[in-house]
Amino acid sequence: MTDNENRAEETTENLKFQTIISQIFSLPVPVLAVTVLLLLASTAGTVLYADEISRWIKGEPDYKLIEFDSGEARGYAQSLVDLGHPEWTGRMSGTAQETATAEFIRENFSKMGLDTTLEEFDVPMFVIGDTPRLSICTPGTIGFIPGGAPCSSADFNRDETEFTHREDFVLQGYSGSTNIRYQENMDVYDLGNGSEEADWESVNGAVALVHMVSETESNTVLFERAGMAGLEGLILINERQNCDELVSDDCVPYFKSVSISSLSQIPENLGFIMVSKSVGQTLVNELVNGEARISFFTDVVNTGEATIYVPCGIIEGKSESLIIIGAHHDTVYNGPGAVDDTSGTSTVMEIARQFGLMERELGKPTHTIYFCTWGGEEEGLFGSSEWVSKHQSRLHENLRLYVNLDMNHVDSERNDGVTLFGNSKADVELISGITKVFKRENQELANSYEIRINKLSSDDMPYNSDHAPFVYEIDPQEADGKDYGRAVVCYGSGSAEYHTYLDGMDRFNEESLAVSGIIYGSLVRYLAWGEK
Repeated sequence: MTDNENRAEETTENLKFQTIISQIFSLPVPVLAVTVLLLLASTAGTVLYADEISRWIKGEPDYKLIEFDSGEARGYAQSLVDLGHPEWTGRMSGTAQETATAEFIRENFSKMGLDTTLEEFDVPMFVIGDTPRLSICTPGTIGFIPGGAPCSSADFNRDETEFTHREDFVLQGYSGSTNIRYQENMDVYDLGNGSEEADWESVNGAVALVHMVSETESNTVLFERAGMAGLEGLILINERQNCDELVSDDCVPYFKSVSISSLSQIPENLGFIMVSKSVGQTLVNELVNGEARISFFTDVVNTGEATIYVPCGIIEGKSESLIIIGAHHDTVYNGPGAVDDTSGTSTVMEIARQFGLMERELGKPTHTIYFCTWGGEEEGLFGSSEWVSKHQSRLHENLRLYVNLDMNHVDSERNDGVTLFGNSKADVELISGITKVFKRENQELANSYEIRINKLSSDDMPYNSDHAPFVYEIDPQEADGKDYGRAVVCYGSGSAEYHTYLDGMDRFNEESLAVSGIIYGSLVRYLAWGEK
């Protein structure tokens, strides 16, 4: 029999079995109970429906919702934001600000009565030195003194514009270092959306502008092309994200990293920044189509390593089975990161506080529960990936569930609700059941925020946040024998301020954190103390 014939036969048998299952569920309870037991003993196909039959025998689970104090979550968030860089406000991985953040989180886990760990990992990381600078100058026509140069301090009639770091332009991940001065009169080329290979062949030793539109390729692809072309600087013009949402008639520049594992070589002397749409238009008008000159300075070492941190609070269970609740505590360098992902981190901390109280009341949970926050997420999921790699054997044998909270926040003005999703049908059904109880007991909150629940196949789980290593990397076997980890994730409406200087506490909506905090916290409570 061919593989196709085998699959067709299996499908037919499954359909027959589904029909049988639906018919026997309509029988009187005593008859149904005996029938189910006979099926369990004699029908191999029942394995496919074990969860459904088990739930029928047990009856509807008795879900109990956890408490969640949104005020406490906001307090944690404000404290985390206050730990940001004194100038740039972020808590970038590998910096003193990230170190202080991890220590603050661990200290709070300890105050909650949890056992704690603080693990550190050395990972590839760029290190920013002096503040980057960008300006343009149109030389004057009079006022030179002997020995003076166009756009120098001796050029009294020059027209100079200095752009504001973070508001007008930001570094991109793994930018190199460059120092271009007016006196060099550097050529600047407009490469459109950067898709024409021939355009890159003629820009050696120059600066290139690339317009970020829907079809523009990733930072990784563009950075590699720029390095191969021998560019001195690469400037992206934001024309596709947050346009008109934050600043009228403009698109604010935002940080985006580079997948360095995909690069054959990291360009070390190539400045890489993004500018706003309005600044980009000025650069085109004055540099490409006008007589202005560019001054462009970046000070970034991008081929070294830095230490990142993973603090965890732990409630030891009756078994080795593990449930892990996580979020990333690092932010981009150029913004407070109140939503991304201080919202998730503060939610994890408030859930941990509630579980510390529950343990005193209910005793040891069935599963061992970890509350962890990850460094290195913004540069490549380094914290979660390294932690999974270090604990791979234990996770492979014992991981019951990973819960990820990344921007589980809903903006009060741009309210698009929250999305809850997972890769296990049984877990998603539990979430659906808990959500029904949540809506019944928190009607005002439920009416304020739409809750969408999706079941994804493991193959379809996105590789864009810290759940990914727990889904895809805990099986030490080859990919063709992959045993996917179980995970549930919450994305909120995110934030138009994503990765910009405007992602601050003035946009923070702590009330919205209670939706995912209560539902996912109650899921873990049920697995830990309520599941029979």
